[in-house]
Amino acid sequence: MKKLLNLPIILICVLSPLTQAVELSPYEVVQSTGKALFSRISNNQKELEKSPELMQTIVEEELMPNIDYKYAAYKILGKNLRYTSREQRRQFNDSMRSYLVRTYANILNLYSNQTVVYSPEKLSSGKKIVNVSLDIVAINKPKINIVFKMHKHIKTKKWQAFDIVVAGISLLQSKRIEIHRQIVKQGIEQVAINLASANR
Repeated sequence: MKKLLNLPIILICVLSPLTQAVELSPYEVVQSTGKALFSRISNNQKELEKSPELMQTIVEEELMPNIDYKYAAYKILGKNLRYTSREQRRQFNDSMRSYLVRTYANILNLYSNQTVVYSPEKLSSGKKIVNVSLDIVAINKPKINIVFKMHKHIKTKKWQAFDIVVAGISLLQSKRIEIHRQIVKQGIEQVAINLASANR
């Protein structure tokens, strides 16, 4: 009986190191996500030519699980966040997620079976934000540099991207300036509506 009571403790001791061992670094998250993402795009080139909207489905399923869109939304709101209600934040978060899916899909339309080169892994232990870059390379075409700004989710403790920088332009920073101006003129609820319908 005593042995049975001790069994949960033994299992915790055995399984805890295994749980820690499978924790992915930000570089591993980007590589594993990127390989699955670009592989799926490559395998669906013909379908994407016929139905470009398929890219949004691919982004939803392959990329968005590793995007902290709520954190991105709050960063974009900046000081405006303190003046919002819970419902306004929920509406804005949902609109931001839809906007990001469409935006990432448009960025990924630049990819058509080029070579993807990932940056070598660097020490990330103890860091709050880590920039992980990759290059999309093709013969006789300009190299496309994409940087994923990663942070550790406060609850899941998993590394997720909250911003993507393409060719030196931060999506988050550029959108933050634009959104702030719109909120001043129109209010956050109208901005959320505009954001949800943008690029449709």
